[in-house]
Amino acid sequence: MTVRTTRRVFLSAATMMAAALAATACGSPQDTATGGGDSAAPVKVGLVYSQSGALASYGKQYIEGFKAGLDFATQGTGKVGDRKIELTEVDDAGDPAKAVSAAKDLIGKGTKIIAGSTASGVALQVAPIAAQNKVLFISGPAATDAVTGANKYTFRSGRQSYQDVVTAKSFIGDPTGKKVVVFAQDGAFGDANEAAVKTVIGGAGATVSSVRAPASATEFTPFASQIKTAKPDLLFVAWAGTTAPAMWQTLDQQGVLSSTTVVTGLDIRASWPTFGAAGAKISFLSHYFDGASDTEASKALKAKVSTLDLFHPDGFAAAQMVVRAVQEGGDDVDKMVTSLEGWSFDGVKGKMTIRAADHALLQPMFQAKLTGSGTAFTATAQKSLTGDETAPPAVAMKG
Repeated sequence: MTVRTTRRVFLSAATMMAAALAATACGSPQDTATGGGDSAAPVKVGLVYSQSGALASYGKQYIEGFKAGLDFATQGTGKVGDRKIELTEVDDAGDPAKAVSAAKDLIGKGTKIIAGSTASGVALQVAPIAAQNKVLFISGPAATDAVTGANKYTFRSGRQSYQDVVTAKSFIGDPTGKKVVVFAQDGAFGDANEAAVKTVIGGAGATVSSVRAPASATEFTPFASQIKTAKPDLLFVAWAGTTAPAMWQTLDQQGVLSSTTVVTGLDIRASWPTFGAAGAKISFLSHYFDGASDTEASKALKAKVSTLDLFHPDGFAAAQMVVRAVQEGGDDVDKMVTSLEGWSFDGVKGKMTIRAADHALLQPMFQAKLTGSGTAFTATAQKSLTGDETAPPAVAMKG
């Protein structure tokens, strides 16, 4: 996630004529679609994502974004040249086994492009299937860093956890000599967040320690006292579950929010009320929220979806990538892959670049603040970080 606020906080183009390269290297995905090959048969695209289960709300945003992005990228035709993009949607309910089964079934029916993966666990299981069967896989909201560099057939249309943590680091400028405390629950979720902060922010010169609470904790005053005693320059909160409102209320009442910079991730709009009165006192790292950007793609998306949310851009970008792949590769998956490697395009968030070496998706990230209260919170961007500023370290391609 994955970094996700209170639910999940943190967590080469093929050789071509020079003229053609100049025309397409940073072009718009709206460029006239020509397709590859002579066939007018539909292009089968399988969308395997969470329609039900714990991440169903994320899945809903993803598919809304995908359909809006497909309309944008094909100029309303739903076609690449004469070929219709034929979508098959399958619910994986966040279950990796169901996702693998669905992917195999779609591949068996001739599908050469699979997209989706709302959950990180799903993405990590589908990626090897793509490599084994030589089909294009474009992972969606799943934010685990392990998707990057998984194999040559795997890409991502959303951000990854490292980009979240680098955005958190931006709130304290140069971390050298700074004190950072991670407040998280005991368990794997807290371990992963603490490790990420130590790697990214600690690795840049900060001293990182932690205050951990049992997942069953309902009284948070002792933990707030430990945090105040530590006097951090930055408090990174990684919290999930129904105790979030009480936790934030206690940090506020005990003066933690007014004594240091407190950063956490901004999740979907439906989660904003959990911050209560503390919401306006927290600094948020953000993947996306309505109003974070003013691009042509964001305007096109908003024309289809009145209120934009966290994972709409992931679906939109996936559709842009699908259209690009079919435009340049036709039915040849290896050509699809090389057409995406190194490609820059204008997405909902702004300029997006697929790094050729490991398929990381370089993209803007945002610092945000909430104003208002209750169910009437409004998010505003305080700063936008470029794709270069939030780029994760390059990793070796594993397959």
